[in-house]
Amino acid sequence: MKNLIKAGIIGCGHLGKLHLKNIKEIEQRNQLIKLEGLYDTDTEMLKNLSQESGVRYYESLDDMLNDVNAVFIVTPTTTHFQIAEKTISAGIHTFIEKPVTETVEEAAGLEKIKKAGTIVQVGHIERFNPAILSVEKYTLAPLFIETHRLAQFNPRGTDVSVIKDLMIHDIDIILNLVKSDVKNIEANGVGVLTDTIDIANSRINFENGCVANITASRISLKKMRKMRIFQKNAYVSIDFLNNTSEVFRLSEDTESNIFSVPVNLNGKDYKIAYDKPVVDITNAMKYEEELFFNSIMHNQEPEVSLRDGKIALEIAAKIIEKIESNMGLLK
Repeated sequence: MKNLIKAGIIGCGHLGKLHLKNIKEIEQRNQLIKLEGLYDTDTEMLKNLSQESGVRYYESLDDMLNDVNAVFIVTPTTTHFQIAEKTISAGIHTFIEKPVTETVEEAAGLEKIKKAGTIVQVGHIERFNPAILSVEKYTLAPLFIETHRLAQFNPRGTDVSVIKDLMIHDIDIILNLVKSDVKNIEANGVGVLTDTIDIANSRINFENGCVANITASRISLKKMRKMRIFQKNAYVSIDFLNNTSEVFRLSEDTESNIFSVPVNLNGKDYKIAYDKPVVDITNAMKYEEELFFNSIMHNQEPEVSLRDGKIALEIAAKIIEKIESNMGLLK
Protein backbone atom coordinates (compact mmCIF):
# COMPACT_ATOMS: atom_id res chain seq x y z
CA MET A 1 0.00 0.00 0.00
CA LYS A 2 1.48 3.29 -1.19
CA ASN A 3 1.04 5.46 1.93
CA LEU A 4 1.09 2.74 4.55
CA ILE A 5 2.58 3.84 7.88
CA LYS A 6 4.54 0.92 9.26
CA ALA A 7 5.19 1.64 12.94
CA GLY A 8 7.52 0.10 15.46
CA ILE A 9 7.70 0.46 19.24
CA ILE A 10 11.14 0.73 20.81
CA GLY A 11 10.93 -0.03 24.53
CA CYS A 12 8.17 -2.30 25.82
CA GLY A 13 8.03 -1.51 29.51
CA HIS A 14 4.99 0.00 31.24
CA LEU A 15 4.49 2.91 28.82
CA GLY A 16 5.50 0.85 25.81
CA LYS A 17 2.73 -1.64 26.55
CA LEU A 18 0.20 1.21 26.74
CA HIS A 19 1.35 2.47 23.33
CA LEU A 20 1.07 -1.08 22.01
CA LYS A 21 -2.54 -1.43 23.16
CA ASN A 22 -3.55 1.95 21.72
CA ILE A 23 -1.82 1.57 18.37
CA LYS A 24 -3.37 -1.85 17.83
CA GLU A 25 -6.79 -0.22 18.34
CA ILE A 26 -5.90 2.63 15.96
CA GLU A 27 -4.66 0.07 13.42
CA GLN A 28 -8.05 -1.68 13.45
CA ARG A 29 -9.79 1.55 12.46
CA ASN A 30 -7.28 2.85 9.90
CA GLN A 31 -6.04 0.68 7.05
CA LEU A 32 -3.15 3.08 6.40
CA ILE A 33 -1.55 2.24 9.77
CA LYS A 34 0.19 -1.04 10.60
CA LEU A 35 2.01 -1.92 13.79
CA GLU A 36 4.97 -3.69 12.22
CA GLY A 37 7.02 -4.71 15.22
CA LEU A 38 8.39 -4.42 18.74
CA TYR A 39 11.91 -4.10 20.09
CA ASP A 40 13.31 -4.21 23.62
CA THR A 41 16.62 -5.22 25.14
CA ASP A 42 14.75 -7.68 27.41
CA THR A 43 14.40 -10.44 24.83
CA GLU A 44 12.52 -12.89 27.05
CA MET A 45 9.87 -10.32 27.95
CA LEU A 46 9.72 -9.25 24.32
CA LYS A 47 9.01 -12.79 23.10
CA ASN A 48 6.19 -13.19 25.61
CA LEU A 49 4.68 -9.83 24.69
CA SER A 50 4.89 -10.67 21.00
CA GLN A 51 3.07 -13.94 21.58
CA GLU A 52 0.36 -12.23 23.65
CA SER A 53 -0.18 -9.35 21.24
CA GLY A 54 0.35 -11.08 17.92
CA VAL A 55 2.86 -8.39 16.90
CA ARG A 56 6.25 -9.44 15.53
CA TYR A 57 9.31 -8.84 17.68
CA TYR A 58 12.84 -8.00 16.53
CA GLU A 59 16.01 -9.10 18.26
CA SER A 60 17.92 -6.37 16.40
CA LEU A 61 16.92 -2.71 16.41
CA ASP A 62 18.59 -2.18 13.04
CA ASP A 63 16.54 -4.99 11.53
CA MET A 64 13.32 -3.35 12.74
CA LEU A 65 14.37 0.06 11.43
CA ASN A 66 14.81 -1.47 7.99
CA ASP A 67 11.13 -2.50 8.03
CA VAL A 68 9.40 0.60 9.48
CA ASN A 69 8.91 4.24 8.56
CA ALA A 70 7.68 5.44 11.98
CA VAL A 71 8.74 4.63 15.53
CA PHE A 72 7.74 5.29 19.12
CA ILE A 73 10.74 5.65 21.44
CA VAL A 74 9.60 4.60 24.91
CA THR A 75 12.93 3.84 26.54
CA PRO A 76 14.77 5.42 29.53
CA THR A 77 15.58 9.09 28.92
CA THR A 78 19.32 8.38 28.91
CA THR A 79 18.90 6.35 25.70
CA HIS A 80 16.62 8.76 23.78
CA PHE A 81 19.37 10.60 21.92
CA GLN A 82 21.28 7.51 20.83
CA ILE A 83 18.12 5.92 19.38
CA ALA A 84 16.50 9.08 17.97
CA GLU A 85 19.74 10.11 16.26
CA LYS A 86 19.62 6.82 14.38
CA THR A 87 15.92 6.99 13.46
CA ILE A 88 15.84 10.69 12.49
CA SER A 89 19.03 10.37 10.43
CA ALA A 90 17.32 7.56 8.51
CA GLY A 91 14.29 9.79 7.81
CA ILE A 92 12.04 7.68 10.02
CA HIS A 93 9.15 9.60 11.59
CA THR A 94 9.83 9.60 15.33
CA PHE A 95 7.69 9.95 18.43
CA ILE A 96 9.84 10.43 21.55
CA GLU A 97 8.44 10.20 25.06
CA LYS A 98 9.21 13.19 27.28
CA PRO A 99 11.67 14.50 28.22
CA VAL A 100 12.89 14.57 24.64
CA THR A 101 16.51 13.85 25.62
CA GLU A 102 18.68 13.87 28.73
CA THR A 103 20.42 17.15 27.86
CA VAL A 104 19.61 20.30 25.93
CA GLU A 105 22.72 19.74 23.81
CA GLU A 106 21.36 16.37 22.71
CA ALA A 107 18.00 17.91 21.77
CA ALA A 108 19.82 20.59 19.76
CA GLY A 109 21.77 17.81 18.04
CA LEU A 110 18.54 16.16 16.94
CA GLU A 111 17.30 19.49 15.58
CA LYS A 112 20.42 19.78 13.43
CA ILE A 113 20.00 16.38 11.77
CA LYS A 114 16.23 16.58 11.28
CA LYS A 115 15.33 16.98 7.63
CA ALA A 116 12.20 18.53 6.15
CA GLY A 117 9.46 15.94 5.81
CA THR A 118 10.56 13.90 8.83
CA ILE A 119 7.97 14.25 11.59
CA VAL A 120 9.31 14.34 15.15
CA GLN A 121 6.78 14.62 17.99
CA VAL A 122 7.51 14.73 21.72
CA GLY A 123 5.20 12.93 24.15
CA HIS A 124 4.02 15.78 26.34
CA ILE A 125 0.75 13.98 26.97
CA GLU A 126 -0.82 16.58 29.29
CA ARG A 127 -1.25 18.94 26.32
CA PHE A 128 -4.07 16.57 25.35
CA ASN A 129 -5.64 16.08 28.77
CA PRO A 130 -9.45 16.39 28.36
CA ALA A 131 -9.62 19.00 31.14
CA ILE A 132 -7.34 21.49 29.41
CA LEU A 133 -8.88 20.79 26.01
CA SER A 134 -12.26 21.79 27.50
CA VAL A 135 -11.12 25.41 28.03
CA GLU A 136 -9.73 25.92 24.51
CA LYS A 137 -12.83 27.91 23.54
CA TYR A 138 -11.92 30.63 26.06
CA THR A 139 -9.37 33.33 25.35
CA LEU A 140 -6.53 32.64 27.76
CA ALA A 141 -4.09 35.47 28.47
CA PRO A 142 -2.48 34.46 31.79
CA LEU A 143 -1.03 37.01 34.19
CA PHE A 144 -0.38 34.51 36.99
CA ILE A 145 -0.33 30.71 36.88
CA GLU A 146 -0.06 28.34 39.81
CA THR A 147 0.40 24.59 39.42
CA HIS A 148 0.68 21.64 41.79
CA ARG A 149 1.71 18.24 40.43
CA LEU A 150 2.09 15.81 43.30
CA ALA A 151 2.57 12.05 43.10
CA GLN A 152 3.16 9.14 45.43
CA PHE A 153 6.63 7.65 45.28
CA ASN A 154 7.24 5.20 42.45
CA PRO A 155 10.75 3.93 41.64
CA ARG A 156 9.87 4.07 37.93
CA GLY A 157 11.03 7.39 36.52
CA THR A 158 13.57 8.17 39.23
CA ASP A 159 16.40 7.99 36.70
CA VAL A 160 15.70 11.72 36.27
CA SER A 161 14.79 14.49 38.72
CA VAL A 162 11.19 15.39 39.54
CA ILE A 163 11.64 18.43 37.29
CA LYS A 164 12.21 16.29 34.20
CA ASP A 165 9.83 13.58 35.37
CA LEU A 166 6.76 15.61 36.47
CA MET A 167 7.30 19.37 36.46
CA ILE A 168 8.20 19.37 32.75
CA HIS A 169 4.53 18.63 31.94
CA ASP A 170 3.48 21.96 33.45
CA ILE A 171 6.49 23.77 32.01
CA ASP A 172 5.44 22.69 28.51
CA ILE A 173 1.79 23.70 29.03
CA ILE A 174 2.74 27.06 30.54
CA LEU A 175 5.13 27.88 27.70
CA ASN A 176 2.38 27.02 25.21
CA LEU A 177 -0.12 29.26 27.04
CA VAL A 178 2.08 32.27 27.81
CA LYS A 179 4.01 32.45 24.52
CA SER A 180 6.64 34.83 25.89
CA ASP A 181 10.37 34.64 26.53
CA VAL A 182 11.47 33.81 30.06
CA LYS A 183 12.95 36.75 31.96
CA ASN A 184 14.31 34.94 35.01
CA ILE A 185 13.84 31.82 37.13
CA GLU A 186 13.91 31.22 40.88
CA ALA A 187 13.84 27.68 42.24
CA ASN A 188 14.37 25.50 45.29
CA GLY A 189 14.25 21.77 45.80
CA VAL A 190 15.66 18.78 47.61
CA GLY A 191 16.35 15.08 47.15
CA VAL A 192 14.60 13.12 49.89
CA LEU A 193 14.41 9.49 48.80
CA THR A 194 16.72 9.50 45.77
CA ASP A 195 20.01 11.03 44.68
CA THR A 196 18.12 13.43 42.40
CA ILE A 197 15.62 16.18 43.24
CA ASP A 198 12.33 14.72 44.56
CA ILE A 199 10.41 17.89 45.43
CA ALA A 200 10.80 21.29 43.84
CA ASN A 201 9.24 24.71 43.48
CA SER A 202 10.02 27.20 40.75
CA ARG A 203 8.91 30.74 40.00
CA ILE A 204 9.21 31.72 36.34
CA ASN A 205 8.97 35.39 35.38
CA PHE A 206 8.16 36.08 31.73
CA GLU A 207 9.07 39.12 29.67
CA ASN A 208 5.37 39.96 29.14
CA GLY A 209 4.83 40.23 32.92
CA CYS A 210 3.23 36.84 33.52
CA VAL A 211 4.46 34.87 36.54
CA ALA A 212 4.20 31.08 36.95
CA ASN A 213 4.62 29.37 40.32
CA ILE A 214 5.19 25.63 39.79
CA THR A 215 5.37 22.92 42.46
CA ALA A 216 6.17 19.26 41.79
CA SER A 217 6.69 16.37 44.19
CA ARG A 218 6.99 12.61 43.83
CA ILE A 219 6.96 11.94 47.57
CA SER A 220 3.42 13.10 48.35
CA LEU A 221 0.87 11.10 50.33
CA LYS A 222 -1.82 11.94 47.78
CA LYS A 223 -1.97 12.68 44.08
CA MET A 224 -2.72 16.14 42.71
CA ARG A 225 -2.43 17.63 39.22
CA LYS A 226 -3.96 21.10 39.24
CA MET A 227 -3.40 24.35 37.39
CA ARG A 228 -4.93 27.73 38.24
CA ILE A 229 -4.82 30.53 35.69
CA PHE A 230 -5.47 34.14 36.69
CA GLN A 231 -5.97 36.84 34.07
CA LYS A 232 -7.82 40.08 33.50
CA ASN A 233 -11.49 39.49 34.38
CA ALA A 234 -11.18 35.69 34.66
CA TYR A 235 -9.98 32.78 36.78
CA VAL A 236 -9.63 29.28 35.29
CA SER A 237 -9.14 26.11 37.32
CA ILE A 238 -8.00 22.88 35.62
CA ASP A 239 -7.86 19.50 37.36
CA PHE A 240 -5.82 17.16 35.16
CA LEU A 241 -6.29 14.22 37.54
CA ASN A 242 -10.09 14.33 37.80
CA ASN A 243 -10.75 15.66 34.29
CA THR A 244 -12.66 18.76 35.39
CA SER A 245 -12.38 22.48 34.73
CA GLU A 246 -14.07 25.63 36.02
CA VAL A 247 -14.14 29.19 34.74
CA PHE A 248 -15.08 32.29 36.75
CA ARG A 249 -15.25 35.49 34.70
CA LEU A 250 -16.51 39.02 34.84
CA SER A 251 -19.29 39.47 32.28
CA GLU A 252 -21.60 42.22 31.05
CA ASP A 253 -23.98 40.03 29.04
CA THR A 254 -27.02 38.04 30.14
CA GLU A 255 -26.02 34.66 28.78
CA SER A 256 -27.11 31.68 30.85
CA ASN A 257 -24.60 30.08 33.18
CA ILE A 258 -24.82 27.51 35.94
CA PHE A 259 -25.02 30.51 38.21
CA SER A 260 -23.83 34.10 38.33
CA VAL A 261 -23.43 36.77 40.98
CA PRO A 262 -24.29 40.42 40.22
CA VAL A 263 -21.65 42.98 41.12
CA ASN A 264 -21.27 46.74 40.64
CA LEU A 265 -17.82 48.05 39.80
CA ASN A 266 -17.19 51.78 39.43
CA GLY A 267 -20.89 52.39 38.96
CA LYS A 268 -21.30 49.76 36.25
CA ASP A 269 -23.26 46.52 36.58
CA TYR A 270 -21.51 43.22 35.87
CA LYS A 271 -21.92 39.66 36.90
CA ILE A 272 -19.40 37.08 38.03
CA ALA A 273 -20.33 34.17 35.80
CA TYR A 274 -19.45 30.58 36.62
CA ASP A 275 -18.95 28.10 33.78
CA LYS A 276 -18.27 24.39 34.10
CA PRO A 277 -17.12 23.39 30.61
CA VAL A 278 -18.17 20.02 29.26
CA VAL A 279 -15.17 17.71 29.35
CA ASP A 280 -15.12 15.08 26.62
CA ILE A 281 -13.37 12.15 28.27
CA THR A 282 -10.81 10.89 25.81
CA ASN A 283 -7.67 8.76 26.01
CA ALA A 284 -4.98 11.46 25.92
CA MET A 285 -2.23 9.03 24.92
CA LYS A 286 -4.26 7.59 22.05
CA TYR A 287 -5.16 11.11 20.95
CA GLU A 288 -1.50 12.17 20.76
CA GLU A 289 -0.69 8.98 18.84
CA GLU A 290 -3.48 9.72 16.36
CA LEU A 291 -2.19 13.28 15.95
CA PHE A 292 1.30 11.90 15.26
CA PHE A 293 -0.03 9.62 12.52
CA ASN A 294 -2.13 12.48 11.16
CA SER A 295 0.96 14.73 10.97
CA ILE A 296 2.76 12.03 8.98
CA MET A 297 -0.16 11.55 6.58
CA HIS A 298 -0.51 15.27 5.87
CA ASN A 299 3.17 16.23 6.27
CA GLN A 300 2.27 18.77 8.95
CA GLU A 301 4.20 20.09 11.95
CA PRO A 302 3.12 18.02 14.99
CA GLU A 303 1.20 19.54 17.89
CA VAL A 304 4.25 19.11 20.17
CA SER A 305 7.32 19.58 18.00
CA LEU A 306 10.95 18.70 18.59
CA ARG A 307 11.55 22.42 19.22
CA ASP A 308 8.76 22.47 21.84
CA GLY A 309 10.40 19.54 23.59
CA LYS A 310 13.80 21.23 23.50
CA ILE A 311 12.52 24.54 24.90
CA ALA A 312 10.70 22.78 27.76
CA LEU A 313 13.91 20.86 28.49
CA GLU A 314 15.92 24.12 28.47
CA ILE A 315 13.68 25.62 31.16
CA ALA A 316 13.79 22.38 33.17
CA ALA A 317 17.60 22.41 32.97
CA LYS A 318 17.75 26.02 34.19
CA ILE A 319 15.48 25.14 37.12
CA ILE A 320 17.71 22.20 38.04
CA GLU A 321 20.82 24.40 37.73
CA LYS A 322 19.26 27.02 40.02
CA ILE A 323 18.28 24.38 42.61
CA GLU A 324 21.68 22.73 42.58
CA SER A 325 23.30 26.14 42.99
CA ASN A 326 21.08 26.87 46.02
CA MET A 327 21.78 23.42 47.46
CA GLY A 328 25.49 24.13 47.14
CA LEU A 329 25.07 27.28 49.25
CA LEU A 330 23.48 25.19 52.01
CA LYS A 331 26.39 22.75 52.24
